[in-house]
Amino acid sequence: MSGLVATIEGIGYWGNGLPTWDAARHYVRTGALPADAPSRPSPQLLAPNERRRAPETVAVALEVALAACTAAGRDPKTLPSVFASTHGDLAITDYMCTTLAEAPHAISPTRFHNSVHNAAAGYWTIGAGCMQATTALSAFDATFAEGLLEALAQLADDSAADDNADDKAILLVGYDNAAVGALPSVNRCSGLLGAALVLSRQPHARAHAPQLRATLVDAHAPPPAGALARLAAGNAMVPMLSLFEALAQRGDFALLHAGHGRALRLELSHD
Repeated sequence: MSGLVATIEGIGYWGNGLPTWDAARHYVRTGALPADAPSRPSPQLLAPNERRRAPETVAVALEVALAACTAAGRDPKTLPSVFASTHGDLAITDYMCTTLAEAPHAISPTRFHNSVHNAAAGYWTIGAGCMQATTALSAFDATFAEGLLEALAQLADDSAADDNADDKAILLVGYDNAAVGALPSVNRCSGLLGAALVLSRQPHARAHAPQLRATLVDAHAPPPAGALARLAAGNAMVPMLSLFEALAQRGDFALLHAGHGRALRLELSHD
């Protein structure tokens, strides 16, 4: 597979200490963290009560998804989406396993429905009033690369008749949270991290929007080693940060791990 292209119309970002994409770019360039950064996202797409009860993976996914749509000037309800998470919500996984082992009849119905891998996608479509198709996927440490491939493939698909095909766009969201309870003994995932892209077919959709060309190649992608990766070290979604480091620095290249012996080569251009 080669030559999948897109325009990056909008970017959303949330990591511990970096609650926005502007804060992340500033940190990459200066090393300065914002003062009084929130410890948890507060997605405005949800009503206040739901916002407080939502699992942190849902909170971070919705926070970055809405930020990317806002930056792109796109109505969230018009966009198909791909939600990529390595583990889903590890805190809820720990709760489910512990409760099933100790008191199986005490399982919370709310936590049970939040345990499914497409929970964030479900909250997003309901909160945004979106009736477009959504995909939830996991591919272990290649999750973000495979999510990006899925989004680009959907964007390139011309099989459906669409009078507005040239204006076609899609939302990609990547996120993971920390392992808790007994899980760190087998999974050392730490922190909370999420990022989102709105990708379109329009080559000049927005002024100064980066252009991306993706090619799947036989290669080994090195682990990200930039400022964002060091700050988020230990999170399962860190492999995506090679791309976001390049975007923050207006770089022209990134290589993402895409599976055993495979990498997603990303060429970037900036107007």
